[in-house]
This record gives sequence, C-alpha cells and structure tokens, in this order.
Amino acid sequence: MLQVSALYIYPIKSLGGISLNTANLTDRGLQHDRRWMLIDDNNRFLSQRENIQMALLATEITDDGLMVTYRADGTSVTIPFFPQSNEMVDVTIWDDTCPGQLVSAEVDKWFTEKLGIPARLVYMPDDSLRPTDPRYTLDGMVTSFSDGYPMLLIGQESLNDLNNRLQEKLPMDRFRPNIVFSGGEPYSEDTMKHITINGVDIYGVKLCARCVMTTVDQQTAVKGKEPLKTLARYRLKNNKIYFGQNLVHTGNGIICVGDELKVLEVHNEERFFIKPAQAV
Repeated sequence: MLQVSALYIYPIKSLGGISLNTANLTDRGLQHDRRWMLIDDNNRFLSQRENIQMALLATEITDDGLMVTYRADGTSVTIPFFPQSNEMVDVTIWDDTCPGQLVSAEVDKWFTEKLGIPARLVYMPDDSLRPTDPRYTLDGMVTSFSDGYPMLLIGQESLNDLNNRLQEKLPMDRFRPNIVFSGGEPYSEDTMKHITINGVDIYGVKLCARCVMTTVDQQTAVKGKEPLKTLARYRLKNNKIYFGQNLVHTGNGIICVGDELKVLEVHNEERFFIKPAQAV
C-alpha cells in the first residue's frame, strides 16, 4: 500500500518549509502554501537561486499569523494572515505576471535588513488567479506563487535510492515537496497520472526539473555540488535533471499523513519515462 508519509507547505516562496500532519487542499494547492512572496524593486520574485541567504529564514504558523525567524541572529517578525496594506502591484514569477498585495512597510524593512537586499513582501489574495501552464493542464486550473503548479509529489523510496548513491545522505527538504509517500518502487511517482488521496482527485502533469536550490543546505545556507552531480548520472533527460512529479487537482479536501494514496491511472507518454540509455 502506498501511504502519505509527510506533508509540507512553504508559505513564503523560497523560504523555509513547515511539516504538517493534516493539510487543507484549496483551489491553488495546500492552504497557505506559497501565498506570500518576496519581490525586488522591479516586482520580480526573489529566490534562493540568486539569494542563498534566504535559506536561513525559517517559517512557522502561529495563532497571530506567519512567524519568520532569521536563524543567523534569532530575530523574528510576525506577518498577519491578511495584509495591512491595500496596495496592489503586478508581480512577476518566471514568465507569469499576476496581482500581489503588499503586506506592510514594517515587514519590508525587516526582510531588507536581514537579506541585505531590497525586498518587499506580497500576498496573493483569493481574487488573484494565476493559471497553470495550459500546455499540461486544463483551463481554469490555478496555482499560487509556486514555480508553476499547485503541488509537488515525491516518493520516499526515490530519496532512499538517491541517498544510496551519495556519500552523504540528504534530507527531503532539499527537494521541497508538498506530498511525500512511502511504499512502491523508486521513482514510481514519475508515471502517476491519476491518483486519489482521501477522496480528492489529483493528477500528475509534468516531471519536475531540478535547479541549484537542491544543492543548498536548508539549515546552514551552505552550497555544494550534490545532489545534482549524482542525479545527472541517471535522471538526466533532454539536458534537464528530474526528481518528483508536478500535480494539479480537482476539488478541495483534507489530506493527512497516513492516508492511502491510490493510483487509478498511469502515464504512457514518452516524456514521463527516463531511460537508462539517456543517463550520463
């Protein structure tokens, strides 16, 4: 039996994640996941890819809102669930542009001081609808400030297989999944087309291409060569390294650690298969 073994949300894009036992599934993914985002002076999203120190910002959900702690000095700031400002700006995430709501000047000042770069925090209100990629998903599907899709799925056996190839084992937080499952074979998530968890219909639509963020230690912000160096030997296809499956879903619901993951249909398209002959 395949079973949900971990759930994660990342309330502020590119900052630390939060482990959950139960998660509410909304129209654009797990509740609070990537509903906030830091932007620069050009209203473009900030990322660990260019600003590695963002890994030192840990997040947690409190009764008063979202608390962010800078590990380097232990200071924190609390962000209310709803912005104190009514000002809207058009923000850019990769090739997408969508409305974002500025949170507060006080919060902006705190992030700017901790990161050492101009930074403003925006929130995605419910009426800001950012479509998923129409090449891979149906019309009307939306996502948050994620890279492109509402959720990411990774099998624990896939990480176990990778760690068996590494000199130093890596934790799952390097890959920033939303749903982790136990059981099955390594990389079985690659071909999952239609799954259900607690009655919610979920669809795998695109393998997840990995970037340099996977090489950043999420506790120390120290960057290395792994896991990309090893993954490139056997998870390379069309010059991209893949690990995990991007998901969309229909309907809302609740997902819990321990829920059964049922596979109703698998992919047979070539793009979902990484053949050994294509590895280097």
